[in-house]
Amino acid sequence: MNLEEEFDRTEKLAHAAIRATGRLAAAARALAKAAAEGDIARIRRGGERLSQEAEGARQEAANASAAWSLDPETEEQYLRAEFAEELLRTADASGFKMQRHDGAIVAYPVILRVLAGQRSVTLNRKRMTSLRPSRLVARLKAIQSRSLHGSPQAFLETLFSAYTLIAQGERAGSAVSLDEVFQVLTLSPGADYSKEDFARDLLTLDRSGVTTTRRGAPISLLPPTRESRHTFVCATPEGEIVRFYGIRFGEEAQ
Repeated sequence: MNLEEEFDRTEKLAHAAIRATGRLAAAARALAKAAAEGDIARIRRGGERLSQEAEGARQEAANASAAWSLDPETEEQYLRAEFAEELLRTADASGFKMQRHDGAIVAYPVILRVLAGQRSVTLNRKRMTSLRPSRLVARLKAIQSRSLHGSPQAFLETLFSAYTLIAQGERAGSAVSLDEVFQVLTLSPGADYSKEDFARDLLTLDRSGVTTTRRGAPISLLPPTRESRHTFVCATPEGEIVRFYGIRFGEEAQ
């Protein structure tokens, strides 16, 4: 069995139904026009054509509705036992590097986990119901190809600006969660910056060696504890799993 083929066949039959309904609509419009003009001969021909197109559309709709051949039990069994292998084969065929790690699939900077019972996957904990292997691999490629929002130094300065908005008053100088920082960075309506992007940029910064702002405030990226919530998880190019939870800046150099 191959999910990509199942999705492909269903898509093709659905498009065939779309084309058939288009022909049906065109036949109905032709009949309406003939009636509006009072053309009896065209009305008879139009009625015959409409009947034929209706039968064709009915058949194409029946084909499309029966296209998905898998029952729920088979779906879940395949997702649990074989789906990961199909994803890896799809990635390999397109030259994209993915690997298994601790029950997940890692493809820098994303950790993908299959939720068979929910017919979905998570990408760095973001749940998605799109399971077509070719589409998933394309999405992972797109995430990987996105560049850092500016240089590591520029990203660090952005983090510091967001941190200073949060760590005021009694919280000045204390650690804050990166989730709070992310909320500040995405306040603008329609901000096109995902949690996957943020996790990747944190990893890039962590590996860059850039550790202080231009004014000398040192950064500390804090790992999660057992009680931590809203962590940001990222996979390195080597397949290592890195988790970030909090951030703290020290005093600026005088």
